[in-house]
Amino acid sequence: MISGLAMHGLGKEAIEIFNEMERKEVNPDEITFLGLLNACSHSGLVNEGEYYFTVMCRKYNLKPSIQHYGCLIDLYSRAGQFEITKKIIEDMPMKPDATAWKSILSACGKHNYVTMGEYAAMKVIELAPNDASCYVLLSNLYAKSGNWTDVERVRKLMRDKGIRKVPGCSSMVIKGKVHEFLVGKEMGVGCRAVVFSKLKEVIHRLKLFGYEPDVNQVLVDAEDEEKERLLSVHSEKMAIAFGLINSEKGEPMHIVKNLRVCSDCHSFSKLVSSVYEHEIILRDQNRFHHFKEGSCSCHDYW
Repeated sequence: MISGLAMHGLGKEAIEIFNEMERKEVNPDEITFLGLLNACSHSGLVNEGEYYFTVMCRKYNLKPSIQHYGCLIDLYSRAGQFEITKKIIEDMPMKPDATAWKSILSACGKHNYVTMGEYAAMKVIELAPNDASCYVLLSNLYAKSGNWTDVERVRKLMRDKGIRKVPGCSSMVIKGKVHEFLVGKEMGVGCRAVVFSKLKEVIHRLKLFGYEPDVNQVLVDAEDEEKERLLSVHSEKMAIAFGLINSEKGEPMHIVKNLRVCSDCHSFSKLVSSVYEHEIILRDQNRFHHFKEGSCSCHDYW
């Protein structure tokens, strides 16, 4: 239950379950605390995460593993507390693994911390040289800072190594059939024009309610008009448009995406849930997002 709540970003509810365990004298183990620390990380509960890491070590005499330290690194990195992250790395009894360094790299992209991000990327490349996501995260970090020379350098490095970026893909089930959407292309070609038309209509309507495409999420050197076009064909937007065509009013939509949802698609989904009165449950690479009545269960922290 704690691990499940963590995946949905329900950190306080996970803590309540843990407190109930203690009241009923059910001793937690390493997996319990792994779920609890994950829940704190996904919910931005920094003080609570720090507290329960201490409880695990001192009250229950459990030895933290690389996964527990990884949760702690993720917790502080997401919150932008990189000085504490550095201290954890220096003090932990084992070397951070590629997952921990990638957490730092991802958080550096969120907080535009280029120096630390570069260092973390070099560590990931050293430990997992064929991990495409590391190169993409580093390229995105440079793009956000407007450093297009280094963006091209990273992309050339990927080409030279034969490493390809994983394309965004979203899938959903409608009437018992799975439909998959790649960026800008519905994989059942017959309905592509209908989906594009619906998506254009949806974007126009959402703009009347205040939606402004976040062109900063498009990390290519292009004009704003082109960036807006590229944003409009993100796979989860395609899936949502298809769902609006094929779902009854008020029927929940369930979407799975292979990558992390971007800020623009997150704002788009929130507004769709309000304007079109559909609950949208979106599972991205890291967690679940529940969009309902214009808000998300993650409280915009993911």
